[in-house]
Amino acid sequence: MTSGVVIVGAGPAGLLLAAELQLAGVPTTVLDQRAEPDTTPRANGLVGRIIQALHLRGLHEPLAGQPDTPRPTPWYQFGGLPLDLTTLPDNPLYTLPVPQHRIEQVLHDRASALGADIRRDHRLTALHQTHDRVTLHVHTPTGEHQLTTRWLIGADGAHSTVRRETGIPFPGHTDHRFVSHIGHAHLPADRLNPDGTLTLPDGGRAHPFTHHRLPDGVLTFARLPGAATDAHLIATMEWTSHHNDHHNPPTQDDLQHAVDRVLGGHLPLRPPGTPTPPTRRLTGVNLRQATTYRHGRVLLLGDAAHVYPAVGGPGLNLGLNDALNLGWKLAAQVHDTAAPDLLDSYQAERAPVARRVALQTRAQLALLAPGDDVTALRDLLTDLLDSDRTRRDVAALLAGADHPYDMGSTHPHPLTGAWLPDLLPRLTDGADAVRDALRRARGVLIDLTSGGVPLPPAWQDRLDVVPARGHLDARALLVRPDGYLAWAGATTGDLTEALRRWFGPEEAAAITP
Repeated sequence: MTSGVVIVGAGPAGLLLAAELQLAGVPTTVLDQRAEPDTTPRANGLVGRIIQALHLRGLHEPLAGQPDTPRPTPWYQFGGLPLDLTTLPDNPLYTLPVPQHRIEQVLHDRASALGADIRRDHRLTALHQTHDRVTLHVHTPTGEHQLTTRWLIGADGAHSTVRRETGIPFPGHTDHRFVSHIGHAHLPADRLNPDGTLTLPDGGRAHPFTHHRLPDGVLTFARLPGAATDAHLIATMEWTSHHNDHHNPPTQDDLQHAVDRVLGGHLPLRPPGTPTPPTRRLTGVNLRQATTYRHGRVLLLGDAAHVYPAVGGPGLNLGLNDALNLGWKLAAQVHDTAAPDLLDSYQAERAPVARRVALQTRAQLALLAPGDDVTALRDLLTDLLDSDRTRRDVAALLAGADHPYDMGSTHPHPLTGAWLPDLLPRLTDGADAVRDALRRARGVLIDLTSGGVPLPPAWQDRLDVVPARGHLDARALLVRPDGYLAWAGATTGDLTEALRRWFGPEEAAAITP
């Protein structure tokens, strides 16, 4: 059997990529070795630009469970240190509390509705590629089968079979001293306060959605909207190898013991009365990144390309952004409308962002560790965070907004590379039409001159033109399908160059889905 694109892995990144490709008219098959979706506790929310990006695709409402427009969060944390963002006039940090199983369900429904073929209980066992195709050997409930595809995407996690079979190195390191327990439980009603805080055995108080650092570890707790239970999600972090039980699955008792060790006293946990996802134990801290995201017709996505400590769910946010960056580029490649180096810009743009995530997650984990030296560092950083500029820089780092893409312009306009959702409020007319185009994953030429910036005929089938008015120092804006400005200009002399780079050469035959 032959398929246009095959994605191995039905996690959030793989499912979002499938939806993106189907939006662009690319038949997509998703293979996942699990017979059922994974319900173990993993990430408990989204952070950063990915929330605005999902809103552009019309996915924020089903994830949030309400039609509200995303708004910046007034507070957050960095390594357990509070970040007051209320004084920032241009706060770039957004948050959306939602459990990962809910994210996967929403993305599965979207990809399926768009026509993606999602096959569970299909395990990749081997692959080989030629110059024009990749052949997959897949174990299924009905036996061994072969599947041929023009492009293969490995979205199959940190232990990626695709990456291993392709021979892509995955350097980094693992710290085996670290162990974390994550599970659901009811907290004692007499310890939960009206303001949402939890009274600890020593009389102190811990806030929900916050890393509470103690001498023997870290405690976090939260009740997540959209979760399958009304119990709290509870997590501990310990910097010790004494409680790393590699041989037995974690239990509710293990979670109780971990909480008591971290708190230095007993906090009785009551098991949920309804079926809940099982307790999860994470042993060791992994920090790795693939040396290349592409080998021939095979590309890596999400955790298959990079893994990090789970501080703030960086892997989930990064992987979803990877999918939005890759989807429209791969679709152009499949439709033969891509510039020669368009697909290579996936790694060029996303790998540096992954390295920035590695930097901030290592820093946060170091700030959460026990010890007097760490306490001194925390005290110093707390003083530095008293500055609005420092808090803004840290918020941009956490949001993934601190590393602008190089759009290849010789003399770029100040708006080139900007993030469109930050500019939409400055449009007085045309914003809804722009949103509609981006909901369909289309590129957009925003004409701010009432027809004075015509789109050359060769590209008229490849992107939408939207007349608009607004308070922007430019005659037109060229927006990529992922929401970034590929070009902006007061004159249109280099518009054609930008169109060729991001939407393909004039002679390409466009296919409009």
